[in-house]
Amino acid sequence: MTHAEAAHRIAQLTKEINHHNHLYYQESRIEISDFEFDQLLEELVRLETQFPDLLKSDSPSQRVGGTITKEFQTVEHEYRMLSLGNTYTVEELSAFDERVIKGLGHPNYEYFCEMKFDGVAISLVYENGQLARAVTRGDGTKGDDVTANVKTIRNIPLSIKAANVPVKFEVRGEIFLPIKEFEKINAEREQKGEALLANPRNAASGTLKMQDSGVVAKRRLNCYFYQLLGENIGVSKHDEAIHLIESWGFNVSPTYKKAKDIDQVLDYIEEWREKRFSLPLDTDGVVLKINDYDQREELGFTAKNPRWAIAYKYKAESAETELLSITYQVGRTGAITPVANLAPVQLAGTTVKRASLHNANEILRLGIHERDFVFVEKGGEIIPKITGVNTSRRKAGAPPIHYIEHCPECGTELIRKEGEAKHYCPNSQTCPPQVLGKIEHFVSKRAMDIDSMGTERIRALIDQGFIRSYADIYDLEQKQSELLGLEMSQDQYEREATGLLYISLEKALFALTEGISFKQIQDFLAETAHLTLREQLRGFQGQIRAWKKKVPSNVGMIDYLLQNLDQHADLMKVEDYVPVAVVLEIFLGRRVSFEQILEASKKHGTVHMILLELDLDLPSEIQERIKKLKANTFQEGVISNMMEGIFKSKEQPFEKVLFALGIRNIGENTAALLAKHFGSIEKLQEASDEQLLEINGVGETLVTSIREFFAQQENLDHISRLKANGLKFEIEQREEKVLGNALAGKRILASGKLQNFKRDEIVDFVQAHGGQYISSVSKNLDFIIEGEEMGPSKKEKAQKLGIPLISEEEFLKMVEG
Repeated sequence: MTHAEAAHRIAQLTKEINHHNHLYYQESRIEISDFEFDQLLEELVRLETQFPDLLKSDSPSQRVGGTITKEFQTVEHEYRMLSLGNTYTVEELSAFDERVIKGLGHPNYEYFCEMKFDGVAISLVYENGQLARAVTRGDGTKGDDVTANVKTIRNIPLSIKAANVPVKFEVRGEIFLPIKEFEKINAEREQKGEALLANPRNAASGTLKMQDSGVVAKRRLNCYFYQLLGENIGVSKHDEAIHLIESWGFNVSPTYKKAKDIDQVLDYIEEWREKRFSLPLDTDGVVLKINDYDQREELGFTAKNPRWAIAYKYKAESAETELLSITYQVGRTGAITPVANLAPVQLAGTTVKRASLHNANEILRLGIHERDFVFVEKGGEIIPKITGVNTSRRKAGAPPIHYIEHCPECGTELIRKEGEAKHYCPNSQTCPPQVLGKIEHFVSKRAMDIDSMGTERIRALIDQGFIRSYADIYDLEQKQSELLGLEMSQDQYEREATGLLYISLEKALFALTEGISFKQIQDFLAETAHLTLREQLRGFQGQIRAWKKKVPSNVGMIDYLLQNLDQHADLMKVEDYVPVAVVLEIFLGRRVSFEQILEASKKHGTVHMILLELDLDLPSEIQERIKKLKANTFQEGVISNMMEGIFKSKEQPFEKVLFALGIRNIGENTAALLAKHFGSIEKLQEASDEQLLEINGVGETLVTSIREFFAQQENLDHISRLKANGLKFEIEQREEKVLGNALAGKRILASGKLQNFKRDEIVDFVQAHGGQYISSVSKNLDFIIEGEEMGPSKKEKAQKLGIPLISEEEFLKMVEG
């Protein structure tokens, strides 16, 4: 591509990428997939790298991040960032309005109304049309310079190209994480077993202060702007300033409105009381400001707040509903979280069916009894919380809720450490959510590299009892027939505190009916979410008649479900779910007793495992119906790929196996060092503390970790089983090339493209000359060989740590000389 062609293509890509950014952030819609967008961005970066003179400071490529900031510099605001006073009643607003009349001496003024967004206040300073600085509110006088991170936010202009833009000006806004992005991040964190982010506001604040701007870029922060400041900006009223920054390309929430008096302000407040829940972020009130700047000047300020503006806060919404049951969730660290299942109730614009109960202390403080009516409040948290109990509606003889004593996942007795509120399951060895993390590490690319065993498959194998440790992976070959049809996910299931298994209503209806799509059922349940279970089922029968879909048989099957639910009304209710045993009874008929199905559904976590235990010979029609209850299942191709990956992993060298064992504080480099030094797992286990401490990089903490690992019989058993399955626990005897000792005692990393070596070759070359190759930037490195296109974040980190960077030519001279 010629220089002119590249310039033309870069202009095209810039225009296209900016268009898609505008659609996503300003209009909340998309025309292309994330993958297609990333392809465009990658092409732009590639061309700008090839033709560096064509890279402009406001290119979309400059938003991908990569800057590492250890400390944020404190910067003084040119104009103080004052907070606003709050009001909570109409009377307080009227009193504020009266103070404005008194301050001005007349009623000839107008208000500017806008929503009060729950985000992070930011000040942006532009000089000569370019974004020069982005500073957080801080204490109002000084804040943190977060420019590198703010530049990654795609709807914040990096430059202004409009006519008559002041040489210097400041805009202020609220940076936020859209609720959809927040939920997406939390879903990913939950899948990885990481702690969930508390709420979008905290998530936005934490993201803005991350050290790596590359991570910030992936979070898709957004920003609404609400103020323009500067000398001679050419406007005398706030609404004029807002229209001006809109024309310059700043993202302003379209929720603002002028009001000629306090009555119109009150109309605006009422208009948005419910509408605000449709916005992409949380908002807890309304801000009203005097529109005219001269009148603002006249009214002035108190010590803390402007006299010309105030915030009205909506009261947190509360609702009353019935507590149906409590389920207990086990985190990957073993922490137990109780969740209340509620009869559906409308709250803050959504249907609420679950609420957090936090811990045993909270249940005790609230004094909750079974089937109590509780008060629920929704703030900015992930899920609503229970704030109280209506004891006047308590049923006679209702027993108090007793916090569980045993882990709902593995049955181990729970513990609570002194001074901590949460209960924990101490069974880190076999408790399914805790085992998951260990096995994920074992199969990871840098360890045993079994890429056909992803998180979803591992979780399915653990939850359904096929693996309890990484040693069990190599026994799966003998269980292939049982794996066929195994459910890949357990998302449609819920387990009640008594251990009884429940399945989502949408899955149950999908299996019970014919000719109705899963999507149709989902849509119907979403539209009728405010109804009780019985009302939904009766309504679904009406919908079946309207659809004219096999009416007699489908309506009859729902009748069976209603009858079975009535017959077993003593079972606890879990909103949106029905007991698996109640559904299976319809299909299995007289082949097995309900008691047998019930017991099996207390022991197992999926329909597949229940049927394996019951071991029934079912006709194909029933098998097909029951198959619809299941999630995606393991098929022959999946099982074959897994077996191939497991078999191939046996070729991994000892250092990889040692790293895979997950001994605390043994990373990839340390595992390689220990494997090479001792040669076998037996010699490592037998090594004295003195022998271990002789090794460069091994300290007391690591020695303690090794001792603790080998002291547990379970770990020794795992190693014995892995050996029996052919895994390598000693260094393979191979002739190592020793070319010299010019690099003896040196810890070295190569980064970027090298002219004379491939990656594996440079590792071997360093070791052959007596050096130690380290795979990541750390303060322990003696130097880094800087190749072409070394990553900017790596280079910056190396420079901050004071690690010398040498060229490939200098490195070769060092070895040769």
